Amino acid sequence: MILRTFGFAGLDSLIMVSVLKAAVGGLMDVCRANNHLRGFLHNHLKLFAAGMKTYEIPPDYSNVVLPAKPKLKFLNKVPNLKKAKKEMKKLRDIQGPAKAANAFTVGQYAIVAMGGGYLHWGHFEMMRLTINRKMDARTTFARWRVNAPYKPVTRKGLGQRMGGGKGAIDHYVTPVRYGRLIVELGGKVELGEVESVLTEVAKKLPFPAKVMSREDLEALKKVHADMEQNNQNPWTFKQIVQGNMLGIRKVLSPFDLHNHGRFTGKFHLPGRV
Repeated sequence: MILRTFGFAGLDSLIMVSVLKAAVGGLMDVCRANNHLRGFLHNHLKLFAAGMKTYEIPPDYSNVVLPAKPKLKFLNKVPNLKKAKKEMKKLRDIQGPAKAANAFTVGQYAIVAMGGGYLHWGHFEMMRLTINRKMDARTTFARWRVNAPYKPVTRKGLGQRMGGGKGAIDHYVTPVRYGRLIVELGGKVELGEVESVLTEVAKKLPFPAKVMSREDLEALKKVHADMEQNNQNPWTFKQIVQGNMLGIRKVLSPFDLHNHGRFTGKFHLPGRV
């Protein structure tokens, strides 16, 4: 009998709450029609709804397929060549925007280079060991978006005199340009679960890098496109160069003409339109 009494009491309280909600909703419509939104009733409605909590719908991972080997694979320190050849520096390899691996393929999050630079084999090992140890292979996968070291760097021994030709090959590096994805992660995870690991890796790279998701990368490209489309300054770098104002073409390189002054060497100028 006591249980029944409590059950009826709980039912009565639920009915009273629903009636109160309906009454408040009707009065709110009346207040909204008369433009009285900040009155006594609105403040009490805030107090009434203060205890309610709303949760975001969890993402759907039904279409995510994990590969057989989800972890980053080991990359060779020296490329497999029949005969090693020396090369010049070719600093243009790290200048300007990336033309390859500048968009996502199968992952959802990545480390994006915000400047140019060279990756040594030690950087690859640091990224591989850090990510493989701290990621959950049951729900996450990672893949490289850069090649193994392939560009030779020469160096002479300590204390040698100048001359005598080009030095011997010391090690190999991988050139990286602005906007290139370094490592791509995906799986049944959210950004908050892997952001700390990716940020730790991005801080140790020899060039500025940032952790981004698919949405962040699309938003960044949209911001640059909007800046170019809605620019109100008629004197852009491109128009000044095309008009050869003050003979500026004499001091500009073909690299500046091609990229319209958005880069100074390996550094990107985000405010330049």
